[in-house]
Amino acid sequence: MRRKDIPEQRKEQLINAAFEAIGDVGLSGVTIALVAAQAGLSTGIVSHYFGDKEGLLSATMRKILRDLRDAVARCRDQAESDVRSQLFAIIEGNFHPSQTNARSMRTWLDFWAASMHQAELRRLQHANDRRLYTHLCYQFRRTLTKEAARDAARGLAAMIDGLWLRGSLSGGDFNRQQACQLACDYVEKVLAAPHIG
Repeated sequence: MRRKDIPEQRKEQLINAAFEAIGDVGLSGVTIALVAAQAGLSTGIVSHYFGDKEGLLSATMRKILRDLRDAVARCRDQAESDVRSQLFAIIEGNFHPSQTNARSMRTWLDFWAASMHQAELRRLQHANDRRLYTHLCYQFRRTLTKEAARDAARGLAAMIDGLWLRGSLSGGDFNRQQACQLACDYVEKVLAAPHIG
């Protein structure tokens, strides 16, 4: 291993430890000492790379946002290029097992709640919401009028978030197949409606 690769590996190790710690004790219970212990590193290393707890949490949120972006991209790459297939792939990526396992769902919920009070987390959440809306709007616009595409994108984004939130709060295993099916049914109804441009 090259010496210059060590900082990036340490950062990743600490971010993964923070992700695990959030899943175990929640965002409010996470401390630099807990993350350092989970990673098997010193608290000084955490401060060196991230400055403080907020810096570490921001880096951790960026990681789960990248994981979501990558899951959606993989699903889209494997799908056909037509509108319906691409929209279904975006849905599938948002309900990918990496996003719907118990630990990820607890972490996402904590970040959503914290984003109401922390400007950096709010900025990251807004960017994530905007990316989903933009991708959906682009796909719907391939078939629908501009206004209809915007409405459809807002509706599908709300449905994805709502299904995810209801599933995460249900207390049981997330039924990703059912969530995907409901969202895909919405797409089918929108695309079949008479407002195609």
